[in-house]
Amino acid sequence: MSTFPARFGIWALVHGSRAALQDPDEPYDASWARNRALVLDAERLGYDSVLVAQHTINPHDPNLDQLEAWTTSAALAALTSRIEIIAAIKPYLYHPVVLAKMAQQIEHISGGRFALNLVNAWNRPELERAGIGFAEHDARYAYGREWITVVDKLLRGERTSFAAEHFHIDDYQLRPADPFRARPRIYVGGESEPARALVADAGDVWFINGQPLDDVTALIADVSQRPRPNGAPPLRFGLSAFAIARESDALAADHLAHLFALAAKDAPLRAQQKQNIDPKAVMFQTFAQTPRVGSNGGTAAGLVGSYDTVAERIVAFRRAGIELFMLQFQPFEADMQRFAEEVIPRVRALEHATI
Repeated sequence: MSTFPARFGIWALVHGSRAALQDPDEPYDASWARNRALVLDAERLGYDSVLVAQHTINPHDPNLDQLEAWTTSAALAALTSRIEIIAAIKPYLYHPVVLAKMAQQIEHISGGRFALNLVNAWNRPELERAGIGFAEHDARYAYGREWITVVDKLLRGERTSFAAEHFHIDDYQLRPADPFRARPRIYVGGESEPARALVADAGDVWFINGQPLDDVTALIADVSQRPRPNGAPPLRFGLSAFAIARESDALAADHLAHLFALAAKDAPLRAQQKQNIDPKAVMFQTFAQTPRVGSNGGTAAGLVGSYDTVAERIVAFRRAGIELFMLQFQPFEADMQRFAEEVIPRVRALEHATI
């Protein structure tokens, strides 16, 4: 079992509902006002983290609203007092010097509660239509490796010179340095071989997409045995999951069926999205193997059932090494509260009983 206490986080609704976009009980809303209220509620309910995914245009439909990640994260840093704020970053969208300065500033605003989530992009139009270009899969990871090397050094307050294929940094240093810790926490996503190598070398926490327990256990075993940089602590692990917790397994199954029916209405959008995806992205190859609702693996992690069932499955993932559960819900606000009140206390009690 992970030696760290279980943590629970939520995905900000940066592009609306996570399971189905045409839900009469949850109208499409990716506004700042909704996300502000959502994150403040999550903090009040005891959630530990919020992940703000980065897109400049909506990945489902460019005509739909899309919240911007980094300005949102800065605002949330000023409004909250306890919750960790994780902003995703696609390296091609920001020069590492600029991004490091932004991250350092949000770290100060938050009082040491900021983290960045390195993702190497899968939505082709977002980069191509901006004239940036969409490099081949492994080339994106090579670029990301250089990029995070520069960012890491700058976040640590080091005077940095760096020369490689993509970046040439000459005696650069950012001030003020981080007064709270060595640097903000770095999460890394992706499950391809380049992604696994990158997280072992440069990450603090590996974000694993929602999938069955046996698959997650195998992923953790593979990456855990890889060497870490000298002085780096052991890698920690997070899991994305769409949770449906109800009074009984049957009621949870009914709600899952309801969401599958709603999600079917989004089939044309999903087909368009599929055309925009890099076919080498392991995430989407994995998703195709298991029917699910929700993004980033969604219900494939199996957190669907009674309060007791979901709590027991979470503890099973904890035994495999998962520390942070980054959760999605629909209806989001109501189920987020239900989970905090019914499932999290059961998880704490089960873990306490095993100590």
